[in-house]
Amino acid sequence: MTITELLGLDDLLAQLILAVGAAMVLGNGFAIYQNHKGKHPSGESGAFRATRAWWLLGVGALITLWGTASLIAR
Repeated sequence: MTITELLGLDDLLAQLILAVGAAMVLGNGFAIYQNHKGKHPSGESGAFRATRAWWLLGVGALITLWGTASLIAR
């Protein structure tokens, strides 16, 4: 039995990938939703970059799929 099997690092890595992807999807989705409603963070300046938010939401969705597929494949 190797240390990787003993500590379950394969599963842990897949769970971390899933968590990062889900956080990207939820965070950017919430930012897009709040911008659509016309709400902005108080005390912050600068324009909302919708293209960037949609791009990062898509990347997060791919990472989420990758993490989910890795967990299912185990």
